[in-house]
Amino acid sequence: MVGTQSKLIFWAITCALAGFIFGFDLIVISGAEQRIQSLWNLSDQIHGFTMSAALWGTVLGSLIGSIPTERIGRKKTLLSIGTLYFVSAIWSAFANDPWSFMTARFIGGIGIGISTVAAPIYISEISPADRRGRLTGMFQFNIVLGLLIATLSNFAIAFLLKDNPEHAWRWMLGIEALPALVYLVMCFSLPESPRWLIAKKRESEAKPILAAINPTFDANQIDQLTSEIKSATHSSPSAPAISWRRLRLPILLAFLIAFFNQLSGINAILGFAPRIFQLTGIDTSASLFNSSLITLTNLLFTFVGLYLIDRIGRRTLLIIGSFGYITSLGFCAWAFHQFNQPFTEAAAAIELESNAAAIAASEKNLPVIFANDPSLLDFDETQLKAEATIRLETASESAGLGGSLVLICILGFIAAHAVGQGAVIWVFISEIFPSTARSFGQSLGSATHWVFAALLTLFFPIAMGAFSPSFIFAFFAIMMILQLLWVIFMVPETKGISLEEMERRLGSKS
Repeated sequence: MVGTQSKLIFWAITCALAGFIFGFDLIVISGAEQRIQSLWNLSDQIHGFTMSAALWGTVLGSLIGSIPTERIGRKKTLLSIGTLYFVSAIWSAFANDPWSFMTARFIGGIGIGISTVAAPIYISEISPADRRGRLTGMFQFNIVLGLLIATLSNFAIAFLLKDNPEHAWRWMLGIEALPALVYLVMCFSLPESPRWLIAKKRESEAKPILAAINPTFDANQIDQLTSEIKSATHSSPSAPAISWRRLRLPILLAFLIAFFNQLSGINAILGFAPRIFQLTGIDTSASLFNSSLITLTNLLFTFVGLYLIDRIGRRTLLIIGSFGYITSLGFCAWAFHQFNQPFTEAAAAIELESNAAAIAASEKNLPVIFANDPSLLDFDETQLKAEATIRLETASESAGLGGSLVLICILGFIAAHAVGQGAVIWVFISEIFPSTARSFGQSLGSATHWVFAALLTLFFPIAMGAFSPSFIFAFFAIMMILQLLWVIFMVPETKGISLEEMERRLGSKS
């Protein structure tokens, strides 16, 4: 029994490493995005498109992910993902123009999109019902672990290459090739999904895998389980696999959980965390450190979510997370409104200090807040830095208090996400569709998730220039009120229910 549990955990971890690289790739760009914008002198619009290139790749990957997952199998699809990750990492590190960079990021995004279809399906199909939440949730855990390692990696590289920042961003992106290679090698040890083998009428290959997954079952029980899976898989051989009428409830649930996941603002906050913290008057190094606190909080509370998911259920976690979202985002909006003036003054002082040389040489304009003080244009670099230090000290007392409040609110937001949506989304989508449409359903949920993630990342830099941070965070809070209402009135519980029984409960079984 212990050996079987070890196998299951090893298979789940190996498969979930796709999530680790997904998380690493998602956040590693945050440490490089400002350097990339200045390096290629990108406008906010082009910069938003550059930052979202990987996410548009995930949209394509999630849309087409069900095709290889169904046609060539879960294992071969997972292997192909590792190849895409590796190529993207190397190419991104050596890109010499924004278009080459966007192409490289787009390729990695395709891998991410396919992984969000194939990996949760694979883990859910090899997992017993009573452990499916925790094992499938390992994909989310690895995403969060990837986020943490990426922020720590960015922080370490920025420190080690502080005298050579023009190359630091290349190392930040290129180092992703190492975990991609490890994942690729480990994937060779995975067995194929027994449910996919049965769907392909290869029962003789599936039975030994089912026996390994269920060590307490005798031969008759394995035969019975095989028959049950076969019956569910081929329950309507003459009907199309995808019936919109029959699947309307699972489709709506998958769409809305992915929609609300992104309208919380999670990808924008993770991807632009250093920039958000700099709006409170925190310098770049402190912003990177605070970003590490975000991912550490995410990791710790993901543990909590995975511990609870098979105990109190998916629906309860979504309700808890919704209340956490509303509270943290609401207070964050209030903090940005209440401390707007000291935040603006502190951020402008930091900008003045960092650009002192260029301003003194008349190569860069003064920060907007200092435009009414043209005498600063007569200062040399040393005088500008001294003036910036004085003004920063004046603003820091109030800005420091407000900045601490924003940090606490964002950490609370991350904790709410990790316990709620973060722990639940990929598990829930993988559970609610029948076997004949599981790849389609996972693809639909993933595509919805990534379309809104890409749109959010594309427009967030523009929104930051057009609206106040308090307005943006208030918008996210309102969306989470809508999520809470949706969960209370529409979301079913899937805890401890077999995949075949879930088909009957949601009315998606013929």
